[in-house]
Amino acid sequence: MTRQRADVWLHRARIFKSRAIAGSAIAVGAVRLQRAGAVKRLEKPAELVGPGDALLIALPRGLRMIRVLALGARRGPPGEARLLYEEDPEPT
Repeated sequence: MTRQRADVWLHRARIFKSRAIAGSAIAVGAVRLQRAGAVKRLEKPAELVGPGDALLIALPRGLRMIRVLALGARRGPPGEARLLYEEDPEPT
């Protein structure tokens, strides 16, 4: 598996508490994908993300820039989920 649905990955990485909430955030345009220098707004929860992609997520508490490092096989404990991504402390 080289890519994973965006809503599934966001849930397994513990960015959102549920897959439904992740899907809703994508549907309202709160998640943007940066791949190979191009930035696009994710429009459907089924769009695929993979290692090397960056996600810019608009949350009520501010913007988060997250780089996908790995795909998750399950929604594990926070320590395991943290290995799936690295976060830019100051998103641009």
